[in-house]
Amino acid sequence: MRPQLKLLHPADICSFEIGRYLRLSWVCILSLAIGAMYVQAQTTVLRNVTLIDGNGGPPRQHVSLVIAGDKIHAILNQDAKIPVSSQGTHTIDLSGKTIMPELINCHGHIGLLKGTKTASANYTKENVERHLLQYQDYGVGAVQVMGTDHDEIYSWRKESREGTLPGALIFSAGRGFGVPDGMPPLAMGMDQVYRPSTPEEARKDVQELALHKPDLVKMWVDDFYGQYPTMKPEIYAAIIDEAHKQHLRAAAHVFHLEDAQRLPDDGLDIFAHSIRDAEIPESLIAKMKRNHVAYIATLSLDDFATAYGDDPAWLSQPFFRDSLEPGVYEMITSQQYKDSLKTSKPAAIERDALPMAMKNFKKVYDAGILVALGTDSGATPVRAFGFSEHMELQLLVQAGLTPLQAITVGTKNAAQLLHVSSEFGTLTPGLKANFIVLDKDPSLDIHNTESIVSVWKDGKKVSDGPRAN
Repeated sequence: MRPQLKLLHPADICSFEIGRYLRLSWVCILSLAIGAMYVQAQTTVLRNVTLIDGNGGPPRQHVSLVIAGDKIHAILNQDAKIPVSSQGTHTIDLSGKTIMPELINCHGHIGLLKGTKTASANYTKENVERHLLQYQDYGVGAVQVMGTDHDEIYSWRKESREGTLPGALIFSAGRGFGVPDGMPPLAMGMDQVYRPSTPEEARKDVQELALHKPDLVKMWVDDFYGQYPTMKPEIYAAIIDEAHKQHLRAAAHVFHLEDAQRLPDDGLDIFAHSIRDAEIPESLIAKMKRNHVAYIATLSLDDFATAYGDDPAWLSQPFFRDSLEPGVYEMITSQQYKDSLKTSKPAAIERDALPMAMKNFKKVYDAGILVALGTDSGATPVRAFGFSEHMELQLLVQAGLTPLQAITVGTKNAAQLLHVSSEFGTLTPGLKANFIVLDKDPSLDIHNTESIVSVWKDGKKVSDGPRAN
């Protein structure tokens, strides 16, 4: 016998649907609650800190930095309710400490330096990792390597981005573009660089480079204090043009105003050093603004070229000495080295170059052009990983910036130049929790960036600073 179907009254149907809706609603609410508990279980709260977010505004006093996973979840005032979870919120009181974003070095070199020499034979994964970890110990969270890498860098960059290679994040221009029998000097171990002799060869080299997807294209244009031939304009014009066809930006190693005047006309994207032989005219400033050319001053490069001859106050300080490769301190404090600075042609040029570099940097900065921190650390033994970046901040302040402006150049601006400001560079909810904990407030004295208590990457403490290693 066929079963009889019971017809439901409309009111019964309505009650049934409402009941189902309520049950589904409770399931959704319960799911959200479980999700919130999970996030809170992964939460770290750093309380009572002074926070410099990298955007240039005044420090925020007595705030709590809330980290969820590898990102910043919130920045809360002292009287705000702190997220608490019975399943594991970790709270750390950092009263008296200051937090600022990790520094970003937009011009560095890794792998070649070992002891008192730079050499191609030093370029190993072990040496690269050692350099990246030293950067990290000094609060440098990322480095743009400017043209001195070997092709192995691309697999190491992948590991760096995935988090399996520790230390500062790698950004690379791969193999850069130099001049036959010219820059960069082969004696410095930079033997992987392309050295095209014709525009056609330059274009083919850029096309080959582009297959690896480098972060930039780097070229050496100048004559290294008059010691080498310069890159021909038709060569660098071809490099820049082909780079743009391959959707890559081009950066140039420069010194002379004459070169700097022409490069933006050919589409240059980044000056990788200061113009140091003459004051930048307003016409070039206008051209840079119009063409959106960024500027990396590398003031510390010029300072280190001569500083050791005068026994600077920081020479014996642990923060500096700990950054040096074995044997370098003995080298730079020797009388032989000091005497060589007195007779060196490059050193004589650099003594005049630094004041001009500072003047031009401030002029570029005041014009509203994007300027970012870079140091050329690792290219020679006298430019130490980590210490150089803190010295650069101090020189930016000497050039006329406030400490907070200098910090922005080394964090937010640098992230903008590398096109990663949506990931890190400022302490902003939703961005990576990459920062330095300091014992003293650098907004009061820029030297206080050296008072490193700990370094955090992706929401976890990864270093207690250089003295702990």
